[in-house]
Amino acid sequence: MSRIKGKNTSPERVICARLHQSGVSFSKHVKDLPGRPDIVFHQAKVAVFIDGDFWHGWRFPLWEHKLAETWRVKIAATRERDQRNFRRLRGLGWKVLRIWEHQVENTLKECVERILKAVED
Repeated sequence: MSRIKGKNTSPERVICARLHQSGVSFSKHVKDLPGRPDIVFHQAKVAVFIDGDFWHGWRFPLWEHKLAETWRVKIAATRERDQRNFRRLRGLGWKVLRIWEHQVENTLKECVERILKAVED
């Protein structure tokens, strides 16, 4: 577990590189926002989270029964924390985007376009 990175993961680096190529400026891992979003566009009030499929429980109800109780509890708590942080950000007037690891791997262009569209709106 100590080797699992919370910041600057591969999917994050790929998305950030594409956003830099697009010429937009953003901040990373802003500590004063709930959940410390991976990418933040302050003026547009857009917060982007790039979440790992396992750690954040992509389609968790379909596979949680295969896990040991410890992992089930840990991932369920992460999912609850994520939802709490998303609600808090929305309550503060932020638009929240969640990009999953598999989306970055399979549809990178669409992920970047989705972020840019949210920033433009």
